Amino acid sequence: MSDMGMQGFAPAGQAGYEKAQAPAPFTAPASPAVSDNAHRPIGFVREIAGSSSAIALHLGRLEECSNDPDPSIALSGKVGSQIKIRVGNSWLLASVRTQRQDTTVDGGVVAQIDFLGEGEEERLTGRIYGFRRGVTRYPVPGALVYPATSNDLRQIYASDGRTNISVGTVFPTRDIRAGIYVDALLGKHFALLGSTGTGKSTAAALMLHRICEMAPSGHIVMIDPHGEYGSAFRMTGQLLDVSNLQMPYWLMNFEEHCEVFITTTGPERQLDSDILAKCLLAARSKNRLAEQIGKITVDSPIPYLLSDLLIILQNEMGRLDKGTNSIPYMRLKTKIEEIRSDPRYQFMFSGMLVGDTMAEFISKIFRMPANGKPISIIDVSGVPSEITSTVVAVLSRLVFDYAIWARDEETRPVLLVCEEAHRYVPNEKNSDGSSVGRILSRIAKEGRKYGVSLGLITQRPSDLAEGVLSQCGTIIAMRLNNDRDQAFVKAAMPEGARGFVDTIPALRNRECIISGEGVSIPMRVSFDELEALKRPASNDPSFSELWSRSGGEDQAVERTVQRWRAQSR
Repeated sequence: MSDMGMQGFAPAGQAGYEKAQAPAPFTAPASPAVSDNAHRPIGFVREIAGSSSAIALHLGRLEECSNDPDPSIALSGKVGSQIKIRVGNSWLLASVRTQRQDTTVDGGVVAQIDFLGEGEEERLTGRIYGFRRGVTRYPVPGALVYPATSNDLRQIYASDGRTNISVGTVFPTRDIRAGIYVDALLGKHFALLGSTGTGKSTAAALMLHRICEMAPSGHIVMIDPHGEYGSAFRMTGQLLDVSNLQMPYWLMNFEEHCEVFITTTGPERQLDSDILAKCLLAARSKNRLAEQIGKITVDSPIPYLLSDLLIILQNEMGRLDKGTNSIPYMRLKTKIEEIRSDPRYQFMFSGMLVGDTMAEFISKIFRMPANGKPISIIDVSGVPSEITSTVVAVLSRLVFDYAIWARDEETRPVLLVCEEAHRYVPNEKNSDGSSVGRILSRIAKEGRKYGVSLGLITQRPSDLAEGVLSQCGTIIAMRLNNDRDQAFVKAAMPEGARGFVDTIPALRNRECIISGEGVSIPMRVSFDELEALKRPASNDPSFSELWSRSGGEDQAVERTVQRWRAQSR
């Protein structure tokens, strides 16, 4: 097939357009080579709008391109692919969002496109360079549309010199590396979204491994609710769970104390809160640190003894001038004694945790110094469900408060990664008013001012607080099966990525759409294969294989019951 301009493939009234605007027609040899597709147009611009525009594509040319050995050309014009349009000495790159048949146009196909950016053309080589987001000059209707080649995409996706981590290959190419700019990724928060079974946990482990390799002296705290990531970071991270976390209870602020010690609601809760605030402040004031500091508040992280708190409660209950009966005091006293004697709470409420170990605890959690292990994996799967949210709230608040009070020191940014984030920062419909949602929302809004980065990982983005997701500068979206989740992510994506979002339901496992501050332009990426030793323990069990074996069930049940009763999960 000869050049479409030579066949009259142009809109009505534009017969002379190609001669005036397009480069000289490519002259095909006697036996046309498939690679000539790069030099020959596949359609023309039909309609121009600010963000989304329409082009007409020639079905015959698309079929010719589909046999091209260059995978970028082979997919050219199809949904999710990239095309380019010449404007003066520049090329505009656009993504194809939709296609539909239209017999009223020459070629028979009309497609909606989203402009991604523009780059200059080298006169001698024809290569694209200096690619940037945005559009300076829009094309006019009738401008010719060409396929974007792998060489074009290689220039477009090439790093601009900023520090980046390589996480996979750009679709549909086989060798163009997908890089994410670390400072932009972490400086403006990020979210990793994907349905169960799409490879989300492995993708998170891959990104964190790449960051740890790039920054062995970094400071990363990961909240792991299912105990998946310990196996992935056994060699490069500090693994903490209920057996070795040793988080002092006195690090909780007053709001977190109320979540643990107060069980009532309504007016009774306010009464219990007032009593606890008075007694807690008195217990903290008994420490020598309080005498050295002078005036303290009920939120001050000053060690105190639970036994002192119980004695103060008992004394207050015996006062004749108290403003209520003894029932609120008894409620609080009973709850505190119950928690203190429960073996499941020993990681936090042990009598061994009354010393002033705040500096050591922060150094251990935040990896300061990292000593070659820049990430701490905090496995909260063994924490009693009643206080899991409070434990996460304390850890998150410590990250934020440390950053605020360390402003006079050399800034040491901390990355806080939350798996199953929708459990901790739910939307208004699912919100229970817990402190963890408030502190994570505050980190999302203000954290970057103080060097705190937030990474959210979730399979249900529609259950996330909308304001938190909107604060994430980079969104990494894997396949989402739920229509509500897809719509939620589409609303959070930047305008130029809308065409990519439409492909989210069709993504394969270990594929994603990356858009936002961490990348030059939105891209579809196939994640690298991660070594077995670095993968999280998140594989689904094989029913057919495991149910085909038998033997040892009785002993396994006995061992499980023993661990169950001992609460040593």
